[in-house]
Amino acid sequence: MHQQKRQPELVEGNLPVFVFPTELIFYADDQSTHKQVLTLYNPYEFALKFKVLCTTPNKYVVVDAAGAVKPQCCVDIVIRHRDVRSCHYGVIDKFRLQVSEQSQRKALGRKEVVATLLPSAKEQQKEEEEKRIKEHLTESLFFEQSFQPESKTVPSGPSLLTIFLGVVCIAALMLPTLGDMESLVPLYLHLSVNQKLVAAYILGLITMAILRT
Repeated sequence: MHQQKRQPELVEGNLPVFVFPTELIFYADDQSTHKQVLTLYNPYEFALKFKVLCTTPNKYVVVDAAGAVKPQCCVDIVIRHRDVRSCHYGVIDKFRLQVSEQSQRKALGRKEVVATLLPSAKEQQKEEEEKRIKEHLTESLFFEQSFQPESKTVPSGPSLLTIFLGVVCIAALMLPTLGDMESLVPLYLHLSVNQKLVAAYILGLITMAILRT
């Protein structure tokens, strides 16, 4: 004898509720935004009842505030803002969607959706653009400060001119001195003692400069 499969008992308030979007933004200067649509999804194997509650019901009109959703289906809930005034700018209202099984009255799950009225979509876009620019400048400054110490610690080698002068001074010191008659080097390449002292002095300065880099 086969036993009938029983559905596990659901705990009150623990059932996840899937609704999109989770935030409603109305713009006073754009009448097309005065009407918003919430979509309630039912991914479960059983039908759900739903009910929409609001903290300020006098400001909104909810079309089909209560109803049912078939298993693995969805339903659209239309919400209209009917009190568009400047005194409501920036005020955060809340909608609560409660769901339950059709055969029961207790709420199995709930989801809150916030709603805000703003004066202008252009001002909102301007504020977001200014925020992005500030974040970009902050990131640029951060990376510049992060990489700046590394650039200072990179050692710089001697320049080509310094190396060339050093080679010239070494070659000058290797040339014969005036009065050395046994050298095979032409006479015009013979240097005086004073010239060799100058070359040695310059070579010493170049050596110190290279050691400091």
